[in-house]
Amino acid sequence: MLRHASTSRPFSRSLRSSEPHMQAASNLGVFLDAADYIDSDHPDVQRFAMNAAAGAASVPDRLSRLYLAVRDGIRYNPYVDFHSLEIFRASSVLRAGHGYCVGKAALFAAACRVIGVPSRVGFADVRNHLATPRLIELMKTNLFAWHGYAECLVEGNWIKASPTFNMTLCSKLGVAPLEFDGVHDALMQAFDSQNARFMEYVAQHGCYFDVPAKFLRAEMARLYPHLAGIESPLGTSLEDDANAA
Repeated sequence: MLRHASTSRPFSRSLRSSEPHMQAASNLGVFLDAADYIDSDHPDVQRFAMNAAAGAASVPDRLSRLYLAVRDGIRYNPYVDFHSLEIFRASSVLRAGHGYCVGKAALFAAACRVIGVPSRVGFADVRNHLATPRLIELMKTNLFAWHGYAECLVEGNWIKASPTFNMTLCSKLGVAPLEFDGVHDALMQAFDSQNARFMEYVAQHGCYFDVPAKFLRAEMARLYPHLAGIESPLGTSLEDDANAA
């Protein structure tokens, strides 16, 4: 598999090559196997994937349906408990019905493996120019480290997909929902409906066959001490934030 570390930067740290999820694979089998956090062998995940892909006539169509099921069926919520490793586990995110970008990417990757499509998770630092005031207050920055997305292998090409923001949230933020056709990359939108800057990719951290959950937990606590351990402050969600803006 790809063993990639980002250029050294003072904000976010790179993973060590000794981390288990960074071990090289001699074939694609590792991207089809169930893993600790991309737990594609979980019955709930398998049922979710098979139901979402039912009736699709082609691999791209199956992937597009899985993507929509994760994007809109799992509400985006950055106010999760970063002390808990379960926020990174596909089956736990599915059970909760909400999650942040990494958990949603893990669920999409797991669903891809269920239908026989090799998949992995990738990470990048992104700058969110339309983050809500409450989220900025908690994070003390609009630079989001280790944003998670997924990649799936289609006809020999790794295709990127970001099933992060659900349709109702996009509507409230004034940005078109990100579509995925199972053929072309679907990265976070650069501009909103008013052509204002929305999401900006700052640094890439590579792709891995499983979520480096313990590393991410430590990084979130180091980078965002005001956010780590706070779950839905004052009972809000990002959609509640958008409504109040």
